[in-house]
Amino acid sequence: MTPLSSLLRSRRTYLFARVLLGGLFLVAGVIKFAAPEQLAVVIDAFGLVPPGLVRPMSYLLPAVEVVAGIGLIFDLRGSLSVVTLLVAVFLAVLAWGIHMGLDIDCGCYGPGDPEAEAFSGLRTAFGRDLLMLGGALYCFWWRRFAREGARSPSQSVVFKEN
Repeated sequence: MTPLSSLLRSRRTYLFARVLLGGLFLVAGVIKFAAPEQLAVVIDAFGLVPPGLVRPMSYLLPAVEVVAGIGLIFDLRGSLSVVTLLVAVFLAVLAWGIHMGLDIDCGCYGPGDPEAEAFSGLRTAFGRDLLMLGGALYCFWWRRFAREGARSPSQSVVFKEN
């Protein structure tokens, strides 16, 4: 086994990826909880949510992020799927905003995200979310093929008919 293969199959690497990804969602949710009114403005700026749902979304989104982030940190069933779904939705929204030429704060780490203001938010956030999607896909891969006792497709047993 190569060093890279050993690193990718390591339980510690999986733990690091899972806790990092969960922590990013936990922090993002907590920051958004601190300013739901400002988050509602950001959500409304994308123009994808009906006006009557903007305010509820400004409370629901951070709650889901916090719960999913904590769940992923503690490796609770379903949390990786929720985080992956959220990242996919965020990527779609960011892609739409980039396509439409919107010059707005992504709202990823709360309204007025200093990174977004300094580095043309939507494109930078899209790249960051692609990395997060890669981390989530790695976690799915690890669970399926690398965890102790799991077999990769190349190690699968082939049964011959007699």
